Amino acid sequence: KEKKISPRNVLAVTFTNKAAGEMKERVKELLKGGYFSEPWMGTFHHICVRILRVEIDKIGYKKSFVIYDDSDQLALVKKIMKEKEISTDQFNPRAMLAVISKAKGELQSVEDYISGESFFERIVAGVYEAYQKTLRDNNALDFDDILQKAVELFQKFPDILEKYQNIFRYILVDEYQDTNHAQYVLINLLAQRHRNLCVVGDDWQSIYSFRGADVRNILNFEQDYPEAKVIRLERNYRSTQKILDAAHGIISKNLRRKDKKLWTDKAGEHNIVVKRISDEQEE
Repeated sequence: KEKKISPRNVLAVTFTNKAAGEMKERVKELLKGGYFSEPWMGTFHHICVRILRVEIDKIGYKKSFVIYDDSDQLALVKKIMKEKEISTDQFNPRAMLAVISKAKGELQSVEDYISGESFFERIVAGVYEAYQKTLRDNNALDFDDILQKAVELFQKFPDILEKYQNIFRYILVDEYQDTNHAQYVLINLLAQRHRNLCVVGDDWQSIYSFRGADVRNILNFEQDYPEAKVIRLERNYRSTQKILDAAHGIISKNLRRKDKKLWTDKAGEHNIVVKRISDEQEE
């Protein structure tokens, strides 16, 4: 209201449905009695599905596409492995699916991946190719396709990209340290035109590299957007100063990190105790 910006021109992206739900409730309260539209709010997948339901026919899919969940994906991989006589004892189907998922998160198409040289890569490439063909034949996407196909759509059709760039004039991304390559490319395509991008995140909390998260996305943000203003949120409301000092002593040894020094009003009476335990039950 203060800046006279239409909520329709705001895109807010979160990582979980719970966070998106909470954000929607708060925004509804803020917009009471003044606006007839709401910002686009949701997870990366939610936003991309909304776009693809309108535009996916441009890249050869029907708008009535279905989305395969985890069990559908695993069943399909197992079926392909059986057809190709690939031993599920020698090659774990879940591991195979994880490799395919990682490739898609890095925007590697079947053609990109098929050039792999190792024996395992060649096996995965064959499964990946059959997996993707089956999805296409069934007018289906898996979770990783949702992002990959949105990026493909914007890269192949500049007019469609421009349409959504003009809708999403102001973009907010939460937990930016957890974005993977596909999410990074998607957001930067959308923000390219107006460059009104606000990201919230903490490189010190980047723990999801095993799921494809790339901490370089947040570490390099000021290189991507040199005009950006950086606001450090250094006050902590949860921990005592002793815990913050100990954490800083460890994390400050990271070679690549953002500089900050957390502080709190909570002094705390207790020292930190280090204890070695044998298993999760004892923990």
